[in-house]
Amino acid sequence: MNGQISVRTVLLIIVGAAAGCLAYRAPEFGVALMVGVGVVGLLHILMGE
Repeated sequence: MNGQISVRTVLLIIVGAAAGCLAYRAPEFGVALMVGVGVVGLLHILMGE
């Protein structure tokens, strides 16, 4: 590892933060932390290793 963050990691962080923000502002979408973790986990699985 050379100390740089990959594009994939940045994408996962941004999408997770956006989903968490949406859930925080609109509680009917779910608990903010769980939504953020769920979206990041799903993207991680879909994008593969």
